[in-house]
Amino acid sequence: MTHTRSGEVWRDAEASVTERVEALLAALTLEERVAQLHGIWIAASNDGAEVAPNQNDMTEDVDLADVAPLGLGQLTRPYGTVPVDPAAGAVSLLRSQRRIVAESRLGIPALAHEECLAGFAAWGATAYPVPLSWGASFSPALVRRMAERIGADLRAMGIHQGLAPVLDVVRDARWGRVEETIGEDPYLVGTIATAYIQGLESAGIIATLKHFAGYSASKAGRNLAPVSIGPRELADVILPPFEMAIRESGVRSVMNSYTDVDGVPAAADAHLLTGLLRDTWGFAGTVVADYFSIGFLHTLHGVATDWTDAAHQALQAGIDVELPGRKTFGAALVAAVRDGTVPEELIDRALRRVLAQKIDVGLLDGEEGYVPAVLAGRRDASADDVRGSVDLDPVENRAFARELAERAIVLLSNDGTLPLRAPRRIALIGPNGDEPYAVLGCYSFPLHVGIHHPDFGMGIALPTLLESVRVEFPEAEVTSVRGTSIDGGERDFDAALAAVRAADVAIVALGDRAGLFGRGTSGEGCDAADLSLPGAQQELLDAVIATGVPTIATLLAGRPYALGNAVSTAAAIIEAFFVGEEGTPALAGVLSGRVNPSGRLPVSVPSDPGAQPSTYLAAPLARRSGISSVDPTPAFAFGHGLGYTSFAWSDAVADAAEIGTDGAVSVSVRICNEGDRTGTEVVQLYLHDVVASVVQPAQRLISYARVDLDAGASAVVSFLVPADLASFTGRDGRRVVEPGELVLGFGRSSAAIVGAVPVRLVGDARIVDHTRALHAEVCVTPTG
Repeated sequence: MTHTRSGEVWRDAEASVTERVEALLAALTLEERVAQLHGIWIAASNDGAEVAPNQNDMTEDVDLADVAPLGLGQLTRPYGTVPVDPAAGAVSLLRSQRRIVAESRLGIPALAHEECLAGFAAWGATAYPVPLSWGASFSPALVRRMAERIGADLRAMGIHQGLAPVLDVVRDARWGRVEETIGEDPYLVGTIATAYIQGLESAGIIATLKHFAGYSASKAGRNLAPVSIGPRELADVILPPFEMAIRESGVRSVMNSYTDVDGVPAAADAHLLTGLLRDTWGFAGTVVADYFSIGFLHTLHGVATDWTDAAHQALQAGIDVELPGRKTFGAALVAAVRDGTVPEELIDRALRRVLAQKIDVGLLDGEEGYVPAVLAGRRDASADDVRGSVDLDPVENRAFARELAERAIVLLSNDGTLPLRAPRRIALIGPNGDEPYAVLGCYSFPLHVGIHHPDFGMGIALPTLLESVRVEFPEAEVTSVRGTSIDGGERDFDAALAAVRAADVAIVALGDRAGLFGRGTSGEGCDAADLSLPGAQQELLDAVIATGVPTIATLLAGRPYALGNAVSTAAAIIEAFFVGEEGTPALAGVLSGRVNPSGRLPVSVPSDPGAQPSTYLAAPLARRSGISSVDPTPAFAFGHGLGYTSFAWSDAVADAAEIGTDGAVSVSVRICNEGDRTGTEVVQLYLHDVVASVVQPAQRLISYARVDLDAGASAVVSFLVPADLASFTGRDGRRVVEPGELVLGFGRSSAAIVGAVPVRLVGDARIVDHTRALHAEVCVTPTG
């Protein structure tokens, strides 16, 4: 079917977006309008045929021929559902878009989305370090550059929207999705996530904040469990990263959380999705439903009587698009609008946002809006013509993955054994020593999808730690023995310990295997009862240390784990949070000293596996005390990390002893690299409010700076701190800057404050809002 499109205002690029949206909305039938508010879950074809729908309990049995005549809002994960050659997949996606345009009355293409949590989730695409490693890097600029590359790859393949990043603040490390988060501090999460979004959006991809809001605060760290936090914790811990990203990043989409907060599911929360997000913060983009979350209002939360009631509540709350399919935004919703059960204005409100976004990405400007750039000059090619011609893991991508991995690895302890000095015999022990998947998170394509299609291959090179250690130490004899599996189902300690006794040094590679819904030890639905190492790994580590051979514990994991006596008895401990495809060469470089480690912990490492939930954002009564037998003091605190050089800190000063509650103070510290090699220090600035009208954390991060210094060099690091950064949610629910004593602390970590500067705020208490200052101005001045 073909259509005449001359004179259609919505195709006039000279008209305003509003004019185009209103003209198109008026031309669409009710059925066509609703069709723009949902997707279908599809998979690109390796033979270039149109995409095929994915089937599961919450999606309908549909075919593209069934939905194309009414048009379609979104195509769900065309590359991320089954392995497909990228070029052949692009041909398949283009044919599907052409079919939607040709067979629908007004010829509106679909918006295509994909997962991109740690890279484009497609076969053969680069697997970057997971977000927890982004946080460990304390490097917003590098994360932005990585996201630019991810965005460029998505856009070249005909994708318009990426479902990342995750802005959930870790509240309980037992939660399986810790690996997807950036850390346990709102400011760190906000700055890193904002940088990622800026990179993705600069490439023309619609970034998607998730999960709005409260998901990570679920009871007992269980996936989808209820959240029972107070409004102050929500306002001061959970929401600030989202607020920062909305204000500063240019983000164009938000995804709701699955959970309920105090009994109200996010998918039905108008106060959250409309009152706060739009009316207060001014967000003008789309709100897309996390997969199946609208249907969950009926099936899991029990707040909707049926699918149509669920759709009504979601639309009323402010959700615009149902993903991944049309379980609730289908024919029954159309009928409910016709009989007056669901107000038509709710459909049109959502549709205006959806159409404006389609115009924004060029989908109404002809084929240029949806033809994958990788098919430029060969739009009519067959899959066989182009197969093998697209490389989604070029050397440039791998270089970025390597650089980020090197910055993200955290050296927790070191008795001087590291860096290794030409060892002759190395014993590599543990379940992650010769395991290619040990560096990947659950949303990496090889583990998320590829593992179910083993005949297709991994698609990318994943060197194991064994391979990388042998490359790094070519003169050494390297023996590898697993000793145990991740879950403890297999164990052979005798062989492992025999290899250790014959070696000069032992490297014990421990941690997680990422998976989904119980098919791993880390990842979505892979929650932990406590923070003991999975299986028999702690027992193996202790046995290796007991041999007396210097033992380096290396953690390739998705969350922090308690390490028992190894905290003090291991020769060194290295934390590497799923550091991506180039992670093991980076880790081997840390072992040899080729890489000077500079990562810092984005989450605390516990001493006691059962002292959860606890994070460094703790009030005095949440810390060690004589009135509880449980000590939550971490083995290694948030922000901790060592390197192979030493830094002296001195001259912590403020330019004023007091400022007004509407003023600012400049504080500074001098750091000097006293070692014999170039190194990096991460200067962290913490705020302690001595007396406040509501209980405050003993310390909270308000700024930071990564400082690279040559041996013998020094610099003054200064922070111009606005009083707004001392604000918190007061007793009346409003954000306030109160007069009183503050202590601004320069820290190597949240537990190692090197220099503390007292500052008094004077004047009246001042109410602030979403327009307040969010950052200190940071300046690094070399001094020698």
